[in-house]
Amino acid sequence: MQNKKERQLIVKLCVTAMMVAIVFVGNYLRVKIPVSLGGTTSFTLANILCALAGILLGPWWGGLAAGLGSAIYDMLDPEYIIEAPITFLTKGMYGLMAGLILYYVFRSSREKYLPQAAATACAAVTYIVLYSVKNFFFNGMFLEGFTQPVQCWMLVVSKLPASLFNGVVAIIFAPVLGVALLRAIRAAHMDRLLA
Repeated sequence: MQNKKERQLIVKLCVTAMMVAIVFVGNYLRVKIPVSLGGTTSFTLANILCALAGILLGPWWGGLAAGLGSAIYDMLDPEYIIEAPITFLTKGMYGLMAGLILYYVFRSSREKYLPQAAATACAAVTYIVLYSVKNFFFNGMFLEGFTQPVQCWMLVVSKLPASLFNGVVAIIFAPVLGVALLRAIRAAHMDRLLA
C-alpha cells in the first residue's frame, strides 16, 4: 500500500513538472500588442495550457503547474518580472478552477468535451476578473501611478479584448487536447496513478 502511494506521488510530481515546463514554453507563444495605457497586452496560447493543467492533473496539482510555469516565464522576462508573484496566483487560479469544476462538478463525465469546456469557461471568467483587478490596482495605481479611478478603468478596458480572446481560444482548444490526452492516459492505465 505504501509503495503504491509513493509511486503515485512520484508519477504525479513528474507529470506536474512536465506541465510546468509545457506552460512555461506555452507562454512564449504570444503576440505582444502595445496599448495606449499600461505598456502592452498579449494574445497568448498559454491560457489553453493553464486550463489543460487543471483538466489533466486536477485542481491542486493543475493549479500549481499553471501558476508555476507562468510565474517562471515572468521571472525570465524583464517586462513582467515584478508581476511574477501575482501571475503565480492568477494563472494558478486558472488551473485550480478548471480542475475544481471538472473533478467536483462533472465527476462522471470528465473525459467529455462539454464538461471540459464548461470547466475551462469558469476558469477563464475567474482569470479575467482577477486579471482586471490586478490591472486596476497593481498596474494602474501602483505601477502607472494613476490617481483617478477612470484612468484605471481605461487601463482595464484597453486590455480586456485580448483577455476575452485568450479565454475564448482556451474554451475551444483546451477541451480538445484534454479529451485526447485523458483518453490516452486511460488507455495507458495511468489514470489510477494520476487520480
